Amino acid sequence: MTRHLQGSLFDQTDQLRLGSLDGIRRTALGLGAWIDVLPGWLSGSDALFEHLAAEVPWRAERRKMYDHVVDVPRLLAFYGADDPLPHPLLTEARATLSAHYAEELGEPFATAGLCYYRDGRDSVAWHGDRTGRGAHEDTMVAILSVGTPRDLLLRPTRGGDTVRRPLGHGELIVMGGSCQRTWEHSIPKSTRAAGPRISIQFRPHGVH
Repeated sequence: MTRHLQGSLFDQTDQLRLGSLDGIRRTALGLGAWIDVLPGWLSGSDALFEHLAAEVPWRAERRKMYDHVVDVPRLLAFYGADDPLPHPLLTEARATLSAHYAEELGEPFATAGLCYYRDGRDSVAWHGDRTGRGAHEDTMVAILSVGTPRDLLLRPTRGGDTVRRPLGHGELIVMGGSCQRTWEHSIPKSTRAAGPRISIQFRPHGVH
């Protein structure tokens, strides 16, 4: 299952450690949406990638698209609020984010969804996390990325300029405010040689 990972030149440690969230930077996207970004929040991120790639019970899914059933172009795993997470660092990350955003979010991050992008052919189409409460409430989705950086694209649902943000090697992004219902995001396929990446998405109850 594990794909070859080209390690980060700037993170040459196997010691897993979360940094402070004090340096996180917020960017207003418009329409009440915003993103917070913190590069290198996790030190030793390559070691976490290798652990998750080897130990998580990844599953492949198939979904109906028009008249066909197609493979979902990435591997998936999901951990509910009461499920033990696959590494203690993820438990620490969820608790740290819940404490940092407690006043603004008003509730803890509860679930963890993992996506494994094995190479540039894996992707996720334009979407917002609005199957649940995100369809009508402001909320947050926090994403920790490990492995090779891949571009996250964001665009307003009613049309407008696209925001591009490469994510990988321990970077944190938090999408907040109205982002899930007024903006969409995607990880496009890449024609360039792209190494593997795993994203860990922390969400409150009822957001998916």
